[in-house]
Amino acid sequence: MTEEHTVYAFVDSQNLNLGVSNDIVIGKHNVYSGWKLDFRRFFVYLKDKYRVDKVYLFIGKKPGNQSLYDFLEEVGYKMIYKPTISQKDGVTKGNVDAELVLHSMIELPNYDQAIIVSGDGDFLCLIEHLDGLGKLKALLVPNRHRYSSLLRKFATKTAYISDLKEKLEFKTKREG
Repeated sequence: MTEEHTVYAFVDSQNLNLGVSNDIVIGKHNVYSGWKLDFRRFFVYLKDKYRVDKVYLFIGKKPGNQSLYDFLEEVGYKMIYKPTISQKDGVTKGNVDAELVLHSMIELPNYDQAIIVSGDGDFLCLIEHLDGLGKLKALLVPNRHRYSSLLRKFATKTAYISDLKEKLEFKTKREG
């Protein structure tokens, strides 16, 4: 008989989305072709593969994206929003790192194991802390071709979402 654990996932949505969707070119060689993640399939994957009880999705809040936020909530994500800032060059910024770290610490008494979804080295201290407490179940890195070398010491607990294209790629209704 296996022991039941409460598992929470903490997802850096921008790192996940860009890590999976952006092409990666090294020199003149395309080493990775990006694809569109199906957030519904990803949620189901976390539930099925890792037995996740709650999935917190950290995302910048932009006007005009309410239908996206409604969809993600409907799927089952617990949404944590960060206000965004539009810069003069048209780039929108909404770094969610502090929110992800804070919420994972606020929720610490409520879960036995955590999954961190990001390839950002800014989360090293959080990942080390969770691992030291025996609470790090997995580190899901969006792209095996581009992530912080600081996270490599957790290789035995790391899985790469970029390897799951067949399972997690968004397909239109005609594609199946």
